[in-house]
Amino acid sequence: MPVIFPDCVSSENIEQGYSAVKPGIHPAYRRAQVQCACGNSFVTRSTVPVIHVEICAKCHPYYTGKQKLVDTAGRVERFRQRYATDKTPG
Repeated sequence: MPVIFPDCVSSENIEQGYSAVKPGIHPAYRRAQVQCACGNSFVTRSTVPVIHVEICAKCHPYYTGKQKLVDTAGRVERFRQRYATDKTPG
């Protein structure tokens, strides 16, 4: 049976202060407050204590269902005309 985790990951070793990562070379991984421009905020974990974002899952058009198709110079309409399925399968 292969060993997936080293021995230092067991619960007894964690209580004794052992770590699965090399000490002194990794940044602190702590709680982080994420703040969106829409006013939504939530807590996650990161090496940075405060994260500011412009768009989140609460205000993103894909998740809210208010997604709009942005047409740049008529490209979408040209694509629809070019690949329209008006032909009947034969």
